Amino acid sequence: MINLLGSDRGMLADYFLARGERSFRADQVVKWVHQQGITDFSAMTNLSKPLRERLAAEARVEPPVVIADTRSNDGTRKWLLRLADGNCIETVFIPEPDRGTLCLSSQVGCALNCTFCATARQGYNRNMDAHEIIGQVWLARRLVSEDGREPPITNVVLMGMGEPLLNFESVTRAISLMLDDFAYGLSRRRVTLSTAGLVPGIDRLREECPVSLAVSLHAPSDRLRDELVPLNRKYPIAQLLDACRRYAAAAPRTRITFEYVMLDGVNDAPEHARQLARLLADVPAKVNLIPFNAFQGVRLRRSEPEAIDRFRDVLLEAGLMTITRRTRGDDIDAACGQLAGRVLDRTSRTRRMRDPAPGGTA
Repeated sequence: MINLLGSDRGMLADYFLARGERSFRADQVVKWVHQQGITDFSAMTNLSKPLRERLAAEARVEPPVVIADTRSNDGTRKWLLRLADGNCIETVFIPEPDRGTLCLSSQVGCALNCTFCATARQGYNRNMDAHEIIGQVWLARRLVSEDGREPPITNVVLMGMGEPLLNFESVTRAISLMLDDFAYGLSRRRVTLSTAGLVPGIDRLREECPVSLAVSLHAPSDRLRDELVPLNRKYPIAQLLDACRRYAAAAPRTRITFEYVMLDGVNDAPEHARQLARLLADVPAKVNLIPFNAFQGVRLRRSEPEAIDRFRDVLLEAGLMTITRRTRGDDIDAACGQLAGRVLDRTSRTRRMRDPAPGGTA
């Protein structure tokens, strides 16, 4: 039985045309599901009764199941969601006075083995389907609205579990619903995809679904980045920055966000900052400095505040827009790099890293 939650309007139009219905039924169903939050076909009263009965017999609208809802002392919320196969993923909502940011997962686990990320320790099971990705938005909007104390969701970031560009089709289909005025109506600049640096995927995203781009850089040299982000061995920094320049050139006034986790004694020296400034000198860039968030079993430590400030000042003096991200939700393991979920690791990491092609399972 097909789950229509992840079907965009184009897919739904094809679905209805194949059944002898008019294509505008897709508009109606998308509005019912994503604007009204309705999952029961019998409640979709502008559809004919025979069509509602047929939909109930052959389709469903089924989001993931919330099995834990945890709130941080700073107001951040983390949901542990169970998928139909029993795997669990995590989704985080970060409320602020003027906006609400939802952080989505795109894979069950992650195959990339970045040394500073808890998700990598969980192994990798599979790509998430589009209905599981957009289902996080569907659930969060309902739960935030019911709470009444929090701002609405204004921004979505694909920065949770997994590498989004390794799940290209499902991720971009979910994004199409986020952007659709019949569904969530977000602007492209309010949807951000974060990648560890999958160069072919960045180029494909530029051509097919341009949204705000964030790149997990974390080091100013290939030698150091090879250690922190093993994907760098396949797509080294020079190739990655060339892809970023192409991405920015396709949309005037676009800046690429470069994420840089601050690791004590590893990548936080003033010389590292000077190298980074030289590296990004001709890239339309802004830099997010991310204080490292510790998790069980890792020996890395967060840089001292003074070291982070010195690093930031070097970048600012070089003319790079730079901010230090405020840590949110670390008391409930909801901060950047801490998401883990509950993942059955099905394949060896060696096999997964061999051919990380965009759009397919690694």
